[in-house]
Amino acid sequence: MFADGLMKGQKILVTGGGTGLGKSMSEAFSALGAEVVIWGRRGAVLDETAREIGTATGGKVTAMAVDIRNGGAIDEAMQAIFDAGPLTGLVNNAAGNFISPTEDLSPNAFNAIASIVAAGTFNTTVAAGKRWIEAGLKGNILSIVTTWVWTGGPFTVPSAMSKAGVAVMTQSLAQEWGPKGIRANAIAPGPFPTKGAWERLMPAPLAAKTGAGTSADSIPLRRMGEHSELTNLAVFLMAPGCEYLTGAVIPLDGGQWLASGGNFHSLSALDKDDWGTIKGAIQATNAKDRETRTA
Repeated sequence: MFADGLMKGQKILVTGGGTGLGKSMSEAFSALGAEVVIWGRRGAVLDETAREIGTATGGKVTAMAVDIRNGGAIDEAMQAIFDAGPLTGLVNNAAGNFISPTEDLSPNAFNAIASIVAAGTFNTTVAAGKRWIEAGLKGNILSIVTTWVWTGGPFTVPSAMSKAGVAVMTQSLAQEWGPKGIRANAIAPGPFPTKGAWERLMPAPLAAKTGAGTSADSIPLRRMGEHSELTNLAVFLMAPGCEYLTGAVIPLDGGQWLASGGNFHSLSALDKDDWGTIKGAIQATNAKDRETRTA
């Protein structure tokens, strides 16, 4: 639906760009001519994604292993990017989440999510924004949030709080930085299946018990989203020709949040033993991820 070369001359940073929706958006930008930089914690995954996208599109894709929980690492990496040529756009996509009864959460559990979604997104945005402002350049910010910013997110309170903060950041910066030529918008996706995502979040038997992630009955359009549908909206918001749109938080969920809240209220059906199973699955996944990063 977009002209070839639409994003030629654009240079876009995508955080969490190695997998999932971040990878899909990065490939869409690259296919339309943009230079893309992808950030994430797992260097090997980023390198493979950069090679895969570059081979498919012929575009320049640079992988940088950056942990956005570290403000100093963000600033250092952002300076390296601008030294090679300034960004025109930033996509705040990196996130973290797990489900749990809120009363069981420790301060460390809260910080594990907030340090990525709230602090990491803020610090990355400021690192790009201050460089645009100092150089008198225009800029474009897109943040990926959730529909929970309007309804709340039971059993995902740290993520819901953090994503709501990112949505308010979007609206605030649209006003504050608009006179400086910097736009800020956000997309609030509904269910866009990513390989392995639901299995990591919740064991299959419990997903079946609650219906979470397994049924489109709560979605008025009666289906899950396709990655291409989200990337189309992301391209529209990041491409030239959309310069008058700022401060918007756009739901893309087939109408789910209007009809059902689009959150994890269905997890109220789980009992204490179910939550124990989920906790064990999360701990096993985290241990496996640590082994992968240190291998």
